[in-house]
Amino acid sequence: AEYMGDEVQVNDISLQDYISVKDKAARLVPHSAGRFSVKRFKKATCPVVERLVNSLMMHGRNNGKKMKALNIVKHAFEIIHLLTGDNPISVLVQAIVNSGPREDSTRIGRGGTVRRQAVDVSALRRVDQAIKMICTGARESAFRNIKTIAECLADEIINASKGSSNSYAIKKKDEIERMAKTNR
Repeated sequence: AEYMGDEVQVNDISLQDYISVKDKAARLVPHSAGRFSVKRFKKATCPVVERLVNSLMMHGRNNGKKMKALNIVKHAFEIIHLLTGDNPISVLVQAIVNSGPREDSTRIGRGGTVRRQAVDVSALRRVDQAIKMICTGARESAFRNIKTIAECLADEIINASKGSSNSYAIKKKDEIERMAKTNR
């Protein structure tokens, strides 16, 4: 039940180079054992599904359990396919495009006082933060809950792809952008 990334469109021009779903990145199993952290910006060539899998295996007890994370993503994709009828990879890409913050604030220390300054977010960081927030949202909603992590991840991705405020990632993105707006 694997899905091909060839027909997936990345609607955001600025993120096209950083969300890799086509050609080399269209893999049957997102487990490449690639060394993507060796060179700067190399992680942009890592298949986007694999990046989702990698950021799922967080929090001490899950470190290094990639097969576990892979199965979670597989189940989540099946749920997404059942609920939306679309290609789950394109739903995921849309979710990442929607939930990456475009503006953030950074700390600038001047003369002993710290103030925050609004800055634009680079495309790669937008993708990184979007994936991170989607995983965090799924993890938090599945914790101490009857719903499995796969169901929560599927819900999170579907809501984020619709831009719905039920999604943790969208809420966080709005919050970050609102903070940045006040610090312009």
